[in-house]
Amino acid sequence: MFGKSSKPQNRIDSLIGATTRIEGNVFFSGGLRVDGMVRGNVAALPDQPGTLVISEAARVDGEVQAAHIVVNGTINGSVNATETLELQASSQVKGDVHYKSIEMQQGAVVEGRLVHYGGVEAKGVELKLASGG
Repeated sequence: MFGKSSKPQNRIDSLIGATTRIEGNVFFSGGLRVDGMVRGNVAALPDQPGTLVISEAARVDGEVQAAHIVVNGTINGSVNATETLELQASSQVKGDVHYKSIEMQQGAVVEGRLVHYGGVEAKGVELKLASGG
């Protein structure tokens, strides 16, 4: 996947509904939207461009990996977006975030490091909480 980029999927092939709870790892290709809860890792199949959407009411307790990721819910684990990452206003991520391109809206929360894929070596940015007082 190095040296070539993929376009985000315009369609959702699979849906994990709002009342669905999955215990275990989820592997997908194409587009996946999570409206429910997943206790396990969620990853696109290797060498296949995948788009993952985590909706506002959704929660993932595990690592997340795909080429294109849109988050508006909660992720308790690391995020690995090999192409684009969009953190919408209601997103909450507790874990390190790896990305090639990022868009972060006001209100999005990341409790971890932001690590940019840049060439051979990744660069890290550590965010610190502002002290109130």
